[in-house]
Amino acid sequence: MFVVFVCPQFSPAATQMIEAALALPHVRLGVIATQPREALAPHLAARLLDHWRVEDITDAAQLEWAVRSLGARQGAVSRCFAAFEQAQWPLAMVRERLGIPGLPADAARNFRDKARMKDVLRDADVPVARHRLVGTLDDAQRFVAEVGFPVVLKPPAGAGARATERVASAAELVDAIARHAPTPAAPMLCEEFLRGTEHSIETVSIEGRAVWHSITRYAPTPLEVLEQPWIQWTVLLPREIDDPAYDDIRATAEHALTALGMTTGVSHCEWFRRTDGSVAVSEIAARPPGANMTTMISRANDVDFVQAWVRLMIDGIFVPPTRRYAVGTAYLRGQGQGVVRGIEGLEAVERDLGSLLCDRRLPRIGQPPTGSYEGEGFLMVRHPDTAVVESALARIISTVRVRLG
Repeated sequence: MFVVFVCPQFSPAATQMIEAALALPHVRLGVIATQPREALAPHLAARLLDHWRVEDITDAAQLEWAVRSLGARQGAVSRCFAAFEQAQWPLAMVRERLGIPGLPADAARNFRDKARMKDVLRDADVPVARHRLVGTLDDAQRFVAEVGFPVVLKPPAGAGARATERVASAAELVDAIARHAPTPAAPMLCEEFLRGTEHSIETVSIEGRAVWHSITRYAPTPLEVLEQPWIQWTVLLPREIDDPAYDDIRATAEHALTALGMTTGVSHCEWFRRTDGSVAVSEIAARPPGANMTTMISRANDVDFVQAWVRLMIDGIFVPPTRRYAVGTAYLRGQGQGVVRGIEGLEAVERDLGSLLCDRRLPRIGQPPTGSYEGEGFLMVRHPDTAVVESALARIISTVRVRLG
């Protein structure tokens, strides 16, 4: 079976996915990327059947040219897939043009265009924040008159809270619209601000049917982390994902995925538990989660979740694992200005939590700050008791400090 994997660069995550595909004995793998084959680890590059370099993997024309070219050299392409958010819609269009199975283009657009997504979900009676595309200041002011402050401004095709900001007053709205300069042809998405705790639910679907799920809790929300550079973000995967307390979001997520047109794959749905106890869907992506959450799912279930996702995308097969642990990640963010000069409190945490620590990526001395909620590194912990993991996360973020200077 000739399979094509698409990625922008050979990042650690993309490299892991390539390695997982190469591990399947019936797969002959080709890769489309913006980097040359030589940029991939030599032991993997040597095992690729083929490679095609493009300038932009979000350009459907370039992708189609690359897929057609690889098919001409190696035979019919049986599967063509990616984990990169921005490539999902153009890649789906290419698959449809070439008759390759996968998520349909209309469904991929539902997931990618956040304004369209919320329209589809609202029409299906899925609870979502009120929203509107705004191309002018007048548009934004009219929307605020309906929903009140604060509101959230974001690109309609954003990812990972990038270029997203909370606007809390008329003066801030004028300033934000002036800085982002939306137009009727290139509008921004303006949303009602949802109050409550933020979570995610990851769902494995096969031919449109949800067959497995995982749940996380963010503390605090990614937007709050971006607004306050000193905050160190945490993500918790509780062990009790089948608790009745999650019955409402499991049902809501399945209904939302059906409305959007999910077929086979992993989806990442961010949602809120509002202050009144109800749930509201924020956004859904038709791809695995980022921010090391695939590793967290692997550790919580004693499986290789990347390998499981790759097999799902290629063979349509998924063996539901059993949740054995709670897992949490504390993201280490630099304090101050400049580059990383040191890490304080790490030895104390290693001494106190040593047996709980399962994965880590420590900041490098001289490393510039990323500016993201994921920070400059992370510590991951796991234990069968969710409360123990929660306590460990609190200990890490109150003790470890990445000093910039």
